[in-house]
Amino acid sequence: MAVTKRKISQKTKKYDDYSNLPSDSAIYFNRELSWLEFNDRILHEARDTKNPLLERLKFLSITASNLDEFYIVRVASLRDMQSVNFSGQDIAGMTISEQLASIDEKTRQSMALMYSTYNRSLLPSLKQNNIFIDSYDSLDSRKKEICDYYFKSVLYPILTPMAVDASRPFPLIYNRMLNLCVFIERKDDQLLKPNDDDEDADQDNTKYNYATLQIPNVVPRMYLISDGNGSKHFVPVEQIIQANLGMLFYGQKVISSGCYRIMRNADLDIDEDEAEDLLKVIEEQVRKRRYGEIIRLEVEEDIQPELLEFIATELSIASKDVFCVNGPIDLTFLMKVYSTIDEEFPSLCYKPHTPALASMFDGDYSNIFEKIRQKDRLVHHPYETFEPVLEFVRQAANDPNVLAIKQTLYRVSDVSPIIASLLEAAHNGKQVMVLVELKARFDEENNINWAKKLENAGCHVIYGLVGLKTHSKITLVVRKEDDGIRRYLHIATGNYNDFTAKIYTDIGLFTASEGFGEDASEFFNMLSGFSIPDSWRRLISAPIWMKDYFIKKIRREAGNAKEGKKARIIVKCNSLVDPEIIRDLYVASCSGVKIDLIVRGICCLKPGIPNLSENITVRSITGRFLEHSRIFYFWNEGHEDLFLSSADWMPRNLDRRVELLFPVEDKDCRARVMEILKEELEDTIRAHFLSSDGKYHKYDLRGKAKLDSQERLIELAQNEENKRNKTIETNSFEPALSDLEDT
Repeated sequence: MAVTKRKISQKTKKYDDYSNLPSDSAIYFNRELSWLEFNDRILHEARDTKNPLLERLKFLSITASNLDEFYIVRVASLRDMQSVNFSGQDIAGMTISEQLASIDEKTRQSMALMYSTYNRSLLPSLKQNNIFIDSYDSLDSRKKEICDYYFKSVLYPILTPMAVDASRPFPLIYNRMLNLCVFIERKDDQLLKPNDDDEDADQDNTKYNYATLQIPNVVPRMYLISDGNGSKHFVPVEQIIQANLGMLFYGQKVISSGCYRIMRNADLDIDEDEAEDLLKVIEEQVRKRRYGEIIRLEVEEDIQPELLEFIATELSIASKDVFCVNGPIDLTFLMKVYSTIDEEFPSLCYKPHTPALASMFDGDYSNIFEKIRQKDRLVHHPYETFEPVLEFVRQAANDPNVLAIKQTLYRVSDVSPIIASLLEAAHNGKQVMVLVELKARFDEENNINWAKKLENAGCHVIYGLVGLKTHSKITLVVRKEDDGIRRYLHIATGNYNDFTAKIYTDIGLFTASEGFGEDASEFFNMLSGFSIPDSWRRLISAPIWMKDYFIKKIRREAGNAKEGKKARIIVKCNSLVDPEIIRDLYVASCSGVKIDLIVRGICCLKPGIPNLSENITVRSITGRFLEHSRIFYFWNEGHEDLFLSSADWMPRNLDRRVELLFPVEDKDCRARVMEILKEELEDTIRAHFLSSDGKYHKYDLRGKAKLDSQERLIELAQNEENKRNKTIETNSFEPALSDLEDT
């Protein structure tokens, strides 16, 4: 690990002025190491025996998937910088080489813990519940016969063994795909020999051959055998293949085999200024991902050295980029194990969660525009259903009074009801304008397909903006009414994705406020044309104004604290990285502002440093739902400014993305948002607290009440629905007994 260049003394002077705040690395955490700490918090959930067993499998799968993406994007980016001899340092004072070395060390520690959790905790616990992840060799003869039949009938026709010799070079190995390398004894009488006049033939004097084959991803990674007694046996498909290699290499002697997987640089390199057709450029870059530089090789730790040397040599992989794992490669398969058996083992899962009806709509979305015209409405997913959002767009598409629909799309589901409604709207003759962000990482292909369908249907489609990602979540509906044209708006912290809305916590606001509507029109004009507004009434946009606006709010609290007034800041976001924001938070802390930060992921701010950040607490909440909403609260001398946003406090969000920040003005909506903050600040179960050394710890529950904020918010949402149902039952018509007798 890199050594911090200078530690802040316990007796450091109090920095109450922005200009004299220390600028060196001692006051920041490295963002990459902070992210790895976040992933370890997900791993903690996999290790926590208080969580249901199958949910722990999910958490371990998520940990593995997160780490994969971190490598193919973040580590890949650092490697690119290293390749061009970038000599700069990050805000924590670490060079590229120091970051890569620290990442490697931390990753190997985390992976060792992941596999220890898998082998020592999860597998024995599964076994106790009659769920087995078996090796092929451990199976009895009957189960082996079943696996062998599966190989012959299903796997064998799919597999394509690829020999490696002078005439057949090592094939292209795809990113994150599981492969098998095979070591074969060469026979002199083999059918396929090099031609005698082949110049390379004389040089090939080895008595061994090698081959590789891709483990097919068109079949489940784990083959399931169910016993009559209710037990489940999962067998890795790669082991079934290994046990039957004799059929694939008929007449040859297989000496050994080993599984391997590579990771390639998957970060897109797009010169948007030179791109005449952004759609075509991104399509081409997505295709090039399969050829990206290899940055990591994973093998099973018992692989024969000859095989490992062969693979590493053929792929030109240095030993420092080889990761040996004590178990099956790629633990993301555990998510499929979960989804295969969760319904049969409900006691091993979280209690099923059905989102409650949206309380601020009274559970009635039949005339959604009338509801929104009456007052602002707020929905909190996944505690409340995503249905109002879907109905908002669906009703707009089919309402003859609706003239236009404008929307930004960042990530949508594979089978999107939102897209279906937009297509219907275009079919019905509405003016439909959609910005589809083609640069949404790993959703590029999906978004390209949707963009083409929308355009073919007659929608006006924008493929994002040059140099910026459009990350805002906003829908504008223009409707003709008796008193004139009225604008209806949905604006949110999360994507228009009906699938993730079931597992991500997000907040959406519906409003017909004229101020919001006017801003929304100008916002979409900015996206589609050349409009550059001087100012707006309600909405605050990045990269134009948002960072300055936040800094102004923080400095106002600091100024009030210096004058002896009460000052308070509460922020809930996914990441805190921006150095300017962090410096202002430090100054505010030194001025006496009490600051509570709820940061799910990366946090580069160091809390709890005497005379610098002693008034700042940082907590991260992990649980069954992914915390995704962004909330910003400032006391403002009792006037209490409250905002929601699509943006985190990161340079990419504030400087390089189109984001929106919007106030919550309706008193009922404000009460709902403050309730969310209250529950999360009181969480003693799911919250992890950040120390000044960069480590997270759980709450000391001795003598403290236990509160799981996510479970509490589920309870509150359900209570509202139960209360509403009770009211409906009470108010329902019941005929009098005398009336019944008269009939």
